Amino acid sequence: MNKTVDEALDLVEDMMDDLDSFEGVEVVLCPPFLALFAVQTELLEDTEIKLGAQNMYWEEEGAFTGEVSPLMLREFCDYVIIGHSERRTLFGETDADVNRKVKAAFKHDITPIIAVGENLAQNEAGQAQEVVERQVRGAFEGISRQDASTAVIAYEPIWAIGTGKAANGEYANTISAHIRKILTELYDAELANVVRIQYGGSVNAKNIAEYLSQPEVDGALVGGASLKANDFVQIVATTLEVTARK
Repeated sequence: MNKTVDEALDLVEDMMDDLDSFEGVEVVLCPPFLALFAVQTELLEDTEIKLGAQNMYWEEEGAFTGEVSPLMLREFCDYVIIGHSERRTLFGETDADVNRKVKAAFKHDITPIIAVGENLAQNEAGQAQEVVERQVRGAFEGISRQDASTAVIAYEPIWAIGTGKAANGEYANTISAHIRKILTELYDAELANVVRIQYGGSVNAKNIAEYLSQPEVDGALVGGASLKANDFVQIVATTLEVTARK
């Protein structure tokens, strides 16, 4: 919940020339709902940069005051973040809610970026893999193989979001490998290798290379660092350099 419409436009405009020059890396910007239309029409119509929403309700329409439906988003968005830890912890979203949203996203041709991750107490108790497995299995329940193959999963340990405490690359790789194991069990190894798995949680220009050098980490879900144009551009530039060597 950052940036007015004008501020969002200024931020994206500051990034545009650099971001539009990068080839070989997909960039998705996820501004607040109110800025989606302005960012698309003012800045992104003739670029390869994609738009995503930060959340979405699962119903198409109806008496759900204050919610935003997939029908409202699909005019602007290729992606939607679903199950972000702040939605789960602050607003009580359950695994079943996440599953409903994932199904609605696929139904309306919006690619879900499904966020999973454990909190600090769960991490310290050695329950990270158990929590992540429950969340992944819940999110993909009833999802066809064809749809599942296009999903993006973002591993974001809650204890690392906005705290400056980032998981190290080895740990992010371990959890990402566990997610692929779960997908192999749910579907097959071919699909598991196709699904993109991102790391998120205090990602910045200094540590992005550590994550992307890991064999199981395919990208990053960037939070606070995306609010600074130069930092985000550097993250994308480093992503391109590292992934070209993988």
